[in-house]
Amino acid sequence: MKPHYTIGQINTPVGKIDQISTKWTNKDLFSTIKVRWSIGRMDYTVKPGLYAVGEPDADSDVYLSCNFKLSFDHLRRALHGLNAWILVLDTKGVNVWCAAGKGTFGTTELVFRIREEKLGNVVNHRRIIVPQLGATGVAAHKVKEETGFRVIYGPVKAKDIPSFVANDYKATPEMRKINFNLWDRMKLIPVELVYGKYYLLLIPAIFFILSGLNPNGFSVDLSWSDGGRAILNLCVAYLAGSVLTPVLLPVIPFKRFSLKGVVICWLMALPLLYFGLFGTNIFEIVSWFLIMGGLASFLAMNFTGSSTFTSLSGVQKEMKIALPTQIYGTALGCIGWIVTRFI
Repeated sequence: MKPHYTIGQINTPVGKIDQISTKWTNKDLFSTIKVRWSIGRMDYTVKPGLYAVGEPDADSDVYLSCNFKLSFDHLRRALHGLNAWILVLDTKGVNVWCAAGKGTFGTTELVFRIREEKLGNVVNHRRIIVPQLGATGVAAHKVKEETGFRVIYGPVKAKDIPSFVANDYKATPEMRKINFNLWDRMKLIPVELVYGKYYLLLIPAIFFILSGLNPNGFSVDLSWSDGGRAILNLCVAYLAGSVLTPVLLPVIPFKRFSLKGVVICWLMALPLLYFGLFGTNIFEIVSWFLIMGGLASFLAMNFTGSSTFTSLSGVQKEMKIALPTQIYGTALGCIGWIVTRFI
């Protein structure tokens, strides 16, 4: 069965090529909302291969895409009114930027796909337009050597393609710029929230049960009272790392995301401390700062893979230092908090 966005076929020297629509349907919109919340994210793919937009011929441009459907959808919508070919690489359902870092949106796959689809027999020219965010994975000189196709790096955003084409295939400085503004960051927050959904259920449940421990054994009433405080504290830390840190990213001090998460979390912890939600024992108070700081720091650090604020080497360097600190700090806080149950 053909995908819903397929509207026909185009005859080419290598056979019939599926022609796709440039308009989104309600199904596309609904699926986009779902995938933004990480629902069906791992299965949101397009079959790798060659597709036609409009009525392309042998002189029409070829645009490169990954097989993550959301990226594919944005590209086909941006090509509305144009006649073009879309060559989709097998990136295992990963978007262009992340796949370029992983190597699946790369030279080897591009060379293979050009040969597999017999692209040289479909078009007369020897140029292919690669999204700028995929540049780290594609070595233009190697593609040229092995296939004869010249790589042209297009704009960052697919919506700028018509202007890019009208400007004689030259990107303006603005087309090369990645702003990653508030709206861009907010669109990624749902995935960050869902990322730790199982931890958000399991960890509070464990703390709720452990809250009942006391020198006399176990108390259900204590679980409800102290457990409620514990759940609130954990939820605040989760929101600090997954929501507030991305929203306030540019204005939070420090370059490292892990430190940004700690700063926001501890600021949010001050009202909890004031209202006695950290308890009255100094050891319990310190334990909660360690637990919440470690959790928020880890969640905030995960956002580095979604942002344009860091490089791959920078992320690796930060994780090497931050991850052990987060583990030891959180573990120490948990041990300290459990000990206070018996004081």
